[in-house]
Amino acid sequence: VQLQAFGGGLVQAGGSLRLSCAPSGRTFSTYAMGWFRQAQGKEREFVAAVNWNVGTTYYTDFVKGRFTISRDRAKNTVYLQMNSLKPEDTAIYYCAARRTYSRPNPNYAYDSVSYYDYWGQGTEVTVSS
Repeated sequence: VQLQAFGGGLVQAGGSLRLSCAPSGRTFSTYAMGWFRQAQGKEREFVAAVNWNVGTTYYTDFVKGRFTISRDRAKNTVYLQMNSLKPEDTAIYYCAARRTYSRPNPNYAYDSVSYYDYWGQGTEVTVSS
């Protein structure tokens, strides 16, 4: 299974980008999908996640009100609409997916890297000031 992420690019501060991500290869039953990002020299951090069936969304504080995660179940695609971008949003953005039948682990939740089973290759977002 591979996750293909698209939509990154160079944008000026205040601008918008829309990332998309879909799995390819072997199909699986999705429980949740999420977006993380990793800036140069920093650890990968949680951005947003969505419960695939119910549609409940989760955000980290620094993107609330600016980013929106959504999913299209028919297309099996997750999106991240990013508005009011700031230079500090510059990073490689990764999408991730958790299977419905993954082994539960109370130590990990939707905002944890270890919660997810599959990862995309990343798409680079650069926000200029």
